[in-house]
Amino acid sequence: MDLQNQQRVKDAAEKFGAENVVVILGSSDAEGAEIYAETVANGDPTYAGPLAGVPLGLAVYHMFEPEIKEEVDPAVWEEQMGMMEMVLDPEALSQAVAKMREQCSKYTL
Repeated sequence: MDLQNQQRVKDAAEKFGAENVVVILGSSDAEGAEIYAETVANGDPTYAGPLAGVPLGLAVYHMFEPEIKEEVDPAVWEEQMGMMEMVLDPEALSQAVAKMREQCSKYTL
C-alpha cells in the first residue's frame, strides 16, 4: 500500500473512529492482499509509511468475500467483477485477508 493511501486510511480512522471504518481490498494476488490487510489492521510491516507502528485494528475484507459480495447488486457484480472472479483465485484472496483480519483486526462488519 503506497504512502498516500496509508495516510488516507489513517486520516479516515482518526476522523470517523476506527470502529466505523471498513477497508475493502481488490488486490489481485493473495500475498499482496495479505500485506495490505496487515498494514491497515496491524501497521505497516515495512515500517516505511504513516501506518508504521500504528495498529489501527480496522475491519478489512477482500471484495470477493461473501460479506461484501452479497451487498452488491448481482447485475452490477456480474458486469464489474464477473470476469475477474473467473480469472483470479477468489478463495485464496479471501483466505489471505481473512487470516490477517482474524489475527490483527479489532473490528469486523
